[in-house]
Amino acid sequence: MKNSAMVSVALLVVSLAAWQWGPGLLHIPTFIVPPLSMVGGEFVHAWRFDHLMLHTGVTIVEVIAGFVLGSLLGAVVGYLLGMSPTAEVALSPYILALQIAPKVAFAPLFILWMGFTIYPKILVAVLIVFFPVMVNVLTAVRTVDPDLINLARAFKATRAQIFWKVEFPTSMPPMFAGLRIGATLAVVGVVVGELVGGNAGLGYLLTFGEGQANTPLVFVSIVMLTVVGSIAYLGVILIERRVLHYLPARAVGGNL
Repeated sequence: MKNSAMVSVALLVVSLAAWQWGPGLLHIPTFIVPPLSMVGGEFVHAWRFDHLMLHTGVTIVEVIAGFVLGSLLGAVVGYLLGMSPTAEVALSPYILALQIAPKVAFAPLFILWMGFTIYPKILVAVLIVFFPVMVNVLTAVRTVDPDLINLARAFKATRAQIFWKVEFPTSMPPMFAGLRIGATLAVVGVVVGELVGGNAGLGYLLTFGEGQANTPLVFVSIVMLTVVGSIAYLGVILIERRVLHYLPARAVGGNL
C-alpha cells in the first residue's frame, strides 16, 4: 500500500514536470498548451477577479442536487421494477427509450422551459445519474438468492420484511457501485447544462475562457471540474465504507 502511494505521488510529480517544461521543449505555443506556471497564474487571477470560488460553489451545489435526486429516483424505480416483474415489463421500454435519447439534447429544452437558472443543469444531471443507479439496483434485486427469500417466507416474513431484511441489504453493494458511476456522471450532466445555457458555474467559466481565447482559464476550469468530480467520487467511497463496514476493504472501495 505504501509503495503504491509512493508510485502514485511520483507519477504526479512527473506529470506536473512534463506539463511545465514539455510544451516548451516541444515548441508548442502557449495558446495551445500553456505551461503549469501560466495556468497557476491564471488560477490566482480567476480567484481574485473572475469569482472562481463562486462559480465552483454553484457547480458543486448543482452536482450535489443532481446526484442526490438522480440516485434516489434511480434506487426507488430500481426497487419497484425489481420487486414487480409486471411493472418491469410495462415500464422498461420507456425507461430504455429515455436512456437511449442523448441527454445533451434535453439541455436546451430544459432551458427553454425554466430559463437560465440552476434547475435545467440539475435536471440534466438527474437524467444522467438515474440510469446506472437504477440498473444496478434492479439487477441486484432480481438476482437475490431465492433460497434466502424462501427461508424468510418459511419463517412467516411479510413482503415488507423480506425487502428490508433480505433484498435491501443484498442490493447495497451493487447500488453503491452505481452511485460511484453516478457521482462522476453528475459532474458531466451539470457541465453540459452550463455549457448550453449557463450564466454561472465552471461550465460557464470554461465557455467564457473559450470566448476570450484564454486557454489558461479553460485549463483552470477543467482542473477545478476534475477536483469537484474527484471529491464527489471519494465522498461516495467514504459513505460506502461507513455503510458497508462489514465487507472486506477491497470489496468496498479499496481499489479506486
